[in-house]
Amino acid sequence: MRQITPARIAMVCNGIYYGSSKVKDTEVSSITTDSRNITAEGAFIAIRGARTDGNKFILDMYKAGAVCCISEAEPEEAFKISKDNSTDFLQERAFIQVESCYQALKDIAEYYRTVCETKVIGITGSVGKTTTKEMIASVLSEHFNTLKTQGNYNNEVGVPLTLFRVREEHEIAVVEMGISEFGEMTRLSQIAKPDICVITNIGQCHLETLGDRDGVLKAKTEIFSSMASDGRVYLNGDDDKLRQVTKLNGKKPIYYGLRNDCDVFADNIIDKGLDGTSFDAVTSVGKVSVHVPVPGMHMVSNALVAIAIATDFGMEAEEIAAGISKFTPVGGHSNIIRTDKFTIMDDCYNANPVSMRAALDVLSGTSGRKVAIIGDMFELGTNEKILHYDIGAYAVRKGIDCIVCVGELAKQYVAGALAIDENHNILYYENTEKALDMIKSIVKKGDSILVKASHAMEFGKIVHCLSV
Repeated sequence: MRQITPARIAMVCNGIYYGSSKVKDTEVSSITTDSRNITAEGAFIAIRGARTDGNKFILDMYKAGAVCCISEAEPEEAFKISKDNSTDFLQERAFIQVESCYQALKDIAEYYRTVCETKVIGITGSVGKTTTKEMIASVLSEHFNTLKTQGNYNNEVGVPLTLFRVREEHEIAVVEMGISEFGEMTRLSQIAKPDICVITNIGQCHLETLGDRDGVLKAKTEIFSSMASDGRVYLNGDDDKLRQVTKLNGKKPIYYGLRNDCDVFADNIIDKGLDGTSFDAVTSVGKVSVHVPVPGMHMVSNALVAIAIATDFGMEAEEIAAGISKFTPVGGHSNIIRTDKFTIMDDCYNANPVSMRAALDVLSGTSGRKVAIIGDMFELGTNEKILHYDIGAYAVRKGIDCIVCVGELAKQYVAGALAIDENHNILYYENTEKALDMIKSIVKKGDSILVKASHAMEFGKIVHCLSV
């Protein structure tokens, strides 16, 4: 890792350096908070978490070849926690005591970002961050050495860990940035210092802390606070709130979307159901014909921003089309699973009213009996009941044949659905475990099944049950 040495780490963290002077200027090979990921001459940050204390692994980290460990404890205390009273390892290694390991993680990442020449694309929004990240990375990888956020490492721990994976050979890093409160995105932007900012939409998420969509807009647009002065901004032009952002750093944002007044928009759209969507992307340099292999009009929007960025980076139409065609969703994010019995829409990673409607739209266009297994949506604030009620009504209007509602808030799905059709096929279970006991008796061969809820509902268990 360029210019990241034990001495530099101690300096940027305002830490106390203990141990050998011989390794002060040794560039560390990696930085991790996970003892399973340590590498020779790597650095380990011993975070004290809710479940375990990273200090327990310090001795093992040195034995595994770590050149440096960072802890809030003094060396003697840390080694005792590691069940060793000897500090002999420090004769050949470094130990840095800091006030806060969490803050050290961010401080080191912020410094490392300043010495990396890699272009950083920061992605945020209420819905579709992970899918958009995957889409952009899939396209750019056709031409550039591209690194991307792994899974959903998008918070104040995940973003630094993503940046720590950047190496000199990486030309572009696609970094997902998620928040739940005001000020959090400002801190993430300060760390990532994005050259390009993408906002997918402004929806009804984290309303308990952000209040309403105007609050969500304010919180998400904090991403611009540490953006490069010559940076570019790509916004979903179909979103009414994002349309209010008209100028940044003296420049107009680049709008993408289904509206033909966007800078990049979709034309000649052909919906092929669960096989995806084909369309022509109209850009400033001509049309790009692509096929998105995953269903849903929201996937068209995700592809459009990838096309817009790739076009501005000078990529050829053939490269862009190839990258779109190779896109595969992360499990739990619009993932289509086909078994010999069912077609399963695994969208169980998270849920809010916008993404729930989008998923029901896709389900409504499938063949066979349409079954929606939907659970509670969390963090919706004071309007949570009416927002669930509206989704229940929406599912009936979209022609979903069987609606399986799971969770305390899901009672409102039932009420909303019955208000539209009191005889509709609706089932209710108070929790995921009780739904699991009955799920195989509910579905039938040939069904198309949507599985969607907030992550805490653990609907991955339902996906697994249906898949085996």
